Amino acid sequence: MQKEILYERIIEQLKELFEKSDDPVARMATISALLYHKIDYYFWCGFYLLKDDELIVGPYQGPLACLKLAHNKGVCWAGVREKKAIIVPDVHQFPDHIACDERSQSEIVVPVFKPDGSVYGVIDGDSDKPASFDETDARYLQIIAGLIFQK
Repeated sequence: MQKEILYERIIEQLKELFEKSDDPVARMATISALLYHKIDYYFWCGFYLLKDDELIVGPYQGPLACLKLAHNKGVCWAGVREKKAIIVPDVHQFPDHIACDERSQSEIVVPVFKPDGSVYGVIDGDSDKPASFDETDARYLQIIAGLIFQK
C-alpha cells in the first residue's frame, strides 16, 4: 500500500478515536500504537516529552526505551532545538546519536508543539533497517503531531 494512503487512513482513524478524549497522553499512546502496528518499518515508536529541560520517555510501543535522554545530544534533542523534523537514514552517521537499542538503524523525529507554540516533546520513530524514513513520513507525522492538542 502506498505510504500516503496508509498515513491518511491512520489520520482518519486517529481523528475518530480522538473524539472520545482530548487528553494528550491518551492521544500519544494511541498514536504510538497505531503507527507501530500499522506501518511495518517502525521498530520503535513513541514520544519523548520535555520536562524541566529534560527529555523523558512518554507513551511508546516497541523494545524498552531510554527513560531519560542525555541533555542536548542525539536526534530527539536536535528536533527540539531546531523545531523541525529530523530524518536520519543511518543513525551511525549522526553525531552524538543515543542508541537506546543497538538494533536501531534509521530514525525520524518530529517536534510536538503546545497550543502556545512552545515545544512539548517529540514523536520519535526508529527502524531496524537503514533509510526507512523520508519526507513523506515527516509531512504526515507533523499532521499527526498537530492532532495531539487539537480540540
